Amino acid sequence: MDQKCAAPRPPMGWNSYDYYDTAVTEADVRKNARILAERLRAYGWEYVVVDIQWYAHRPDRMREKYQYIPFNTLHMDGYSRLIPDPERFPSAAGGGGFKPLADYVHELGLKFGIHIMRGIPRIAAQEHRPVLGTEQTADEIADPADVCRWNPDMYGVRDTEAGQAYYDSLVALYASWGVDFIKCDDICNTDNWAEPSDRARAGRHEMRMLRRAIDRCGRPIVLSLSPGPALLDMADEYARCANMWRITDDMWDRWEHVRNMFDRCRLWQGLGRAGAYPDCDMLPLGVIGGKFREERPTRLTRDEQRTVMTLWCVFGSPLMLGAELTKLDGWTLSLLTNRELLALLEPANARRELSHAGERVVWEVTTPAGSRFLAVFNLSDKPMPGLDLSGAVELWTGGEAGPLLPPHGCGLYKMP
Repeated sequence: MDQKCAAPRPPMGWNSYDYYDTAVTEADVRKNARILAERLRAYGWEYVVVDIQWYAHRPDRMREKYQYIPFNTLHMDGYSRLIPDPERFPSAAGGGGFKPLADYVHELGLKFGIHIMRGIPRIAAQEHRPVLGTEQTADEIADPADVCRWNPDMYGVRDTEAGQAYYDSLVALYASWGVDFIKCDDICNTDNWAEPSDRARAGRHEMRMLRRAIDRCGRPIVLSLSPGPALLDMADEYARCANMWRITDDMWDRWEHVRNMFDRCRLWQGLGRAGAYPDCDMLPLGVIGGKFREERPTRLTRDEQRTVMTLWCVFGSPLMLGAELTKLDGWTLSLLTNRELLALLEPANARRELSHAGERVVWEVTTPAGSRFLAVFNLSDKPMPGLDLSGAVELWTGGEAGPLLPPHGCGLYKMP
């Protein structure tokens, strides 16, 4: 399977995590998918991704103590593969898995994705459960020394033929459900080793195993790797194995997170390619934080929100929105539907940081047809004089370049 065919341009869609955390339900996914189809699909937003712990029983019941409950009940099939919690995903009852929900998403003209943790369920190893395609059992392919520090669900999988058989069977199951997108966590930066240089390398063989399993499944599936920060010296391997990989830790609605992305984008510029994209993480826009954190409109100012959208697009990052879409307002919608901005994501465009002088950052995007765009960012807390860009059209306002850039704001210009 040609890796590029799964993601000919940076994927765009909705992910359940920023609003629902671990407790998203089928009803939540369906209502957000409807809004995505009705209001955003025409602009290229197409993925609906169910994030972490869709297989866990009532994962929110001990939230005052745990985000991820140790030794919680996890739903599995007969071959050590996690399946949806039927209480939260009723259409999965009776062995249908996510196929009924994926079918619904596909009927809306969208694509369906799920989050997984790297590895095999610990409870499967403890109970010596079978693994499809091999005579070895889960305990024999699991590495009990390889565990995630922040999530207790999984052991790492050993780099063996039986380990590969497990991943092959897992991805084959997802493909049979109609999954179009897999976000694999605890693999890009595994966080289970003391030295940062060891963390991403610890998950390297499982990244390769997932790639082989996807290539064998017969279905184009986007592979997204989390969390970050990814390692620069592994850029080629990420690009060979995955369609997108996180270059940062979790991105939230704080200016310091946004500002940090300018440094990361500078380091990662030029290291992606068609079908394989460094990922700036989810867009902290709209209404977020609703399930366990304080439900709130994003804490970013409107100028900061434009800066986020502009930087992600001139850099060429995938765009994943975590907002509650039933509460999507006109302002946020305007950020997500600027066609000229979204066109900058095309992989054929050339993109580079032109300068980073003091608190001013300038990026350039040039299309194959020769159109040239400049994005000018003000990282300071005070208004800043803009550049002299006579004749340029500012794509957020439709007017000419103004004399000042607002604090934490930007201008995006189509050059004459």
